Amino acid sequence: MRSAERIVFDEGWARALEIGLCLSILIFFAPLMAVVAVLIKLDDGGPVLFAHPRIGRFGRTFPCFKFRSMAVDAEAQLQALLARDPAARAEWERDHKLTCDPRITPLGQFLRRSSLDELPQLLNVLRGEMSLVGPRPIVQAEIARYRRYFRYYCQMRPGITGLWQVSGRSDLRYRRRVALDVIYARSRCLGLDFKILLATAPAVLGRRGAR
Repeated sequence: MRSAERIVFDEGWARALEIGLCLSILIFFAPLMAVVAVLIKLDDGGPVLFAHPRIGRFGRTFPCFKFRSMAVDAEAQLQALLARDPAARAEWERDHKLTCDPRITPLGQFLRRSSLDELPQLLNVLRGEMSLVGPRPIVQAEIARYRRYFRYYCQMRPGITGLWQVSGRSDLRYRRRVALDVIYARSRCLGLDFKILLATAPAVLGRRGAR
């Protein structure tokens, strides 16, 4: 009983530290986020934010916020591309992403390569749907890719950054991504989270695996 209380106490303190850090980061980046929002609006007049359904802790679905980096009719473009291009369809089925994605706007390409598109996920952290560190949030169609390891994913809140994000991102195969999520779930602690946070800035600045 005492060990169970300790786990809850430790998680509570970790959450409090995370909220404090998240608020500090949000305040620091608020002017930049305002500039990005204006640029997106001026680019094509479409919505600034994109809320995509993702799978969170315990398998619950939540709206994952990002600065919109794709054309307004992105979904229609994707379906048309997959229908006419077998190579693109095979890549999408294998990695759930495209190396050359025609849906991404020129501004969106910059936002993705610089990871600025993910700054609105700080709001998800404050809402309790995500953590600063954790597995990359997945969509419903990706659950099958995890197979029996999906239970490890469900143990944690998805993160803005994590082992996958600082280990090569899109340069890694999906199986390696799943393996990194399992490794993190089995060994996560505050010390590991701080190491990942410290490794995030060099990974972002070096644009390792960014697409």
